[in-house]
Amino acid sequence: MLSGFSHENIPAPGTFLCNLEDLPDPGSKGFVFGEGMNRFDLFVVRAGSEIRAYVNVCPHMGTPLEFLPDRFLTADQKRILCATHGAQFRILDGLCVFGPCKGQSLTTLALNTESGAVVMG
Repeated sequence: MLSGFSHENIPAPGTFLCNLEDLPDPGSKGFVFGEGMNRFDLFVVRAGSEIRAYVNVCPHMGTPLEFLPDRFLTADQKRILCATHGAQFRILDGLCVFGPCKGQSLTTLALNTESGAVVMG
């Protein structure tokens, strides 16, 4: 098990997350699978034609990134933000470029778009 989350409830490849049209550009959306100790949180972020999925765990504190539902981006919507301590991550690769975990990265998840749907890869 990686720090801060359980592999048990990682959604299987092909699991539907949302319709592409329901994901703002730029924007983000969180998803929860399982509950309690087996809970698995992830989020999807979109910037133009680029869509990425990450485990919703800050590499510095092991906490979820967002303070409000689906709010994973900075005010200018150019980076992913950890609401706990202000760390900022690049959208395309999850690398922390500002804050206490600078140089560490978010855990990337495989993702596909199929017929207008965003699904696990």
